[in-house]
Amino acid sequence: MEMYQELLKETEKNGSAALITTLGESLEKNVFRKEEASEIIQNAVEEAKMEGEPRLVEAGDKKYFVESFCREERLIILGGGHVGLALAEFAARTGFQVCVVDDRPSFANTVRFPWAAEVLCEGFASAIEKLQINEYDYITILTRGHRHDGDCLRALYKQKKSAYLGMIGSRRRVKQLKGQLHEEENISQEWLDFIHSPIGLSIGAVSPEEIAIAILAEIIQVKRTEQRTDKVMSSDVDMRVMERLANPDEKRKEQGKAVVTIIETKGSTPRKSGAKMIVYEDGTIEGTIGGGCAEAGISQTARQIIQKGGYLIQHIDMTGAVAEDEGMVCGGVMKVLIEKA
Repeated sequence: MEMYQELLKETEKNGSAALITTLGESLEKNVFRKEEASEIIQNAVEEAKMEGEPRLVEAGDKKYFVESFCREERLIILGGGHVGLALAEFAARTGFQVCVVDDRPSFANTVRFPWAAEVLCEGFASAIEKLQINEYDYITILTRGHRHDGDCLRALYKQKKSAYLGMIGSRRRVKQLKGQLHEEENISQEWLDFIHSPIGLSIGAVSPEEIAIAILAEIIQVKRTEQRTDKVMSSDVDMRVMERLANPDEKRKEQGKAVVTIIETKGSTPRKSGAKMIVYEDGTIEGTIGGGCAEAGISQTARQIIQKGGYLIQHIDMTGAVAEDEGMVCGGVMKVLIEKA
């Protein structure tokens, strides 16, 4: 638990961190420290960051499982109207830490936004300054008017560049606002061109819910496909599982548990490398490696590991007859690490 707490603190402090699991006669975990690591481990950490997925490397008679983590990805919704309401729910369901900002109490409250991790009821400029935008943030400007859009852009321009920035509005209105900010306030044209507007993928969306889906689809497209200098966010890591490992519920603290992590995958699998789940001795699980019969079988093995200790690397074959017999829609192979926590 203390090791996972250290990992999360390091991630929050520096934006990213790495966890090194040594697979020898026994299992040992350490938060990556560059000055203490061998060249092989240093290279593996860099590769894990660049490729956005864990690495399994060998050195002598030992194997090292290298995982890279980053700050939890926030979706910041500036404007608590109908589109923002739908977007908050859909985004939370797809793994984003949702933050909603609006200056109207009736629109910015936790009753209206139960899916949001944070709701700020204050002016947009002051809220943006308080949030301290970083490169792992995805931002949508969905305010109720041209003046508020301008306030958001002026404040965001003073912050670090986010992973995504989109703004709702007509082409004419957006063009006019961008021109004003560039010509009258000297805001960089390159930065203004970074804004996704019209916001969302062009799918003919009409209703607030459909527009929210189009926006989220564009955000996921940026998250999963655009080239970055650090693609750690492209892995299938669920930071909520990491948070649970670092700070378990009081009722779970004394209960035995195992952690299951996907090391690598081939072919079509429901989850990709980096995905984790916790299996408790009473059979309860948190997180997922894909669900179905394969996950159920791994859960049984994990409960055995809880009893006898140690770790196990296991292959899950979802190809051919196995997939057909189990009614699986996927058909790949996963290698998973099962360890007593």
